[in-house]
Order: sequence, then structure tokens, then C-alpha cells
Amino acid sequence: MELIADILMVAGTFGAAVYCYVLSVRLKRFSTLETGMGGAIAVLSSQVDDMTKALDRARGAATGSAASLEALTARSEAVAARLELLLASMHDLPEPKVAAPVAEAADSTERKLRFVRRRVARDEMEAAE
Repeated sequence: MELIADILMVAGTFGAAVYCYVLSVRLKRFSTLETGMGGAIAVLSSQVDDMTKALDRARGAATGSAASLEALTARSEAVAARLELLLASMHDLPEPKVAAPVAEAADSTERKLRFVRRRVARDEMEAAE
């Protein structure tokens, strides 16, 4: 009976050793930086770093643009207020007199249109063709 127990114990130990060897081979293949998942993880990590830097630059540019836009908005509101004030002050001015266009209309009816014709030289006709 002891012999059977020892044989089973040796077989179990041998099975555990084979299982550990298979796991170590898989782990080595998984962690190689050139071809395995380790390489993919390293590439993804560098891409995350690059994207973080790009995001920080974009955030800085957006902050600068927002500040510039706020300044332009405040300036345009001030100009709009001045325009409203100018428009309100224009209502107080008297209406201009409209007598000048009538005099111009009388002058234009008295004039006759004149058409001028020129004769084209024969050499110019040949050059055009």
C-alpha cells in the first residue's frame, strides 16, 4: 500500500512539474518585449503618453482661444452700446431737404444720347480673324 501511495505521489509531482514548465513557457512568450504582449503593452503605453501630451497642448490652446474670444465679445458689446447711442442721437437731428434730385432729373431729360461709330481698318480685321 505504501508503494502505491509513493507511486501516486511521484506521478502527481511529475504532473505538477510539467504544468509549471508549460506555464513558464507561456509567461516568457507573453512578456517578451519584441513579439509578445509585452511589446503591445509597451507600444500602447507610449501612445497613451503621446496622447496625454497632445491633450495638454490642445487644452492650453483652447484656454487661450477662450480668453481671446471673451475679450473680443466684451469689446463688441462695448461697440454695440456706442452704436445704439449714436443711433439714438440720430433721431434728434432734423430731416434733410430733398430738393436736389428734382433739378438733376430735368437736366438729364434735356440731353440727347450720342453714338460714335468708327471704321475698322482692313489690317485690324485680318489680325482678329
